[in-house]
Amino acid sequence: MIPVSMSSLRRLTGPGVGAALALAMGGCALLSTPDPVQLYRFGPLDGGYVGERSMETVQVSLRRIEFPDSVSGQRILAVTGNEAAYLAGARWVADAEQLYAQSLEMAFSSDRSGVRLIGGRELTRADAGLDVDITTFETRYATPGAAPTVVISARARLLAMPARTVVSEQVFSVSQPASDNRVGAIVSAYDAATQDLNEQIVAWVEANAARAASAD
Repeated sequence: MIPVSMSSLRRLTGPGVGAALALAMGGCALLSTPDPVQLYRFGPLDGGYVGERSMETVQVSLRRIEFPDSVSGQRILAVTGNEAAYLAGARWVADAEQLYAQSLEMAFSSDRSGVRLIGGRELTRADAGLDVDITTFETRYATPGAAPTVVISARARLLAMPARTVVSEQVFSVSQPASDNRVGAIVSAYDAATQDLNEQIVAWVEANAARAASAD
């Protein structure tokens, strides 16, 4: 806000005083009004499987998922060649790493899964550990204004407990084209891409969890 001096206002006469004051106050109102922001989310909305699991289920603890600084938080990164910016007027409803962790936990909640994922708040003893680092989480434009592609990459490590020695390590990458260059279409691409990535991670963990649980 630009400061307004009362002494300078006194030197004005007639209708100019009211006009000057209205202009100054109007400027304050414009500067203090934030741009409108629409909130979005990705990941499943329901609570997944509810019921008793088999005693033979392998218990796998999930470490806190790490995101690059450029995409942690609520902003949505867009990249065109060597240029990067954040989508204007759009934010995730919560931090991206929180939304993704919830979606991954939900992916393991199927009644057919032989793995039970243990969140950070649980004190249950784990048979194995899972580290997931998201290395890419961005909206890529081949050319400005074209429909972009959502690209998500992750590095996952399955660990033997309690020594936390690496039993298996895998790099995953998913590319999901958006149907249009609109925020709604881009968010839908993020939803599909995270689902695809999670299905790959679940299949890989289920194939290696028993080996990790039995390793010294």
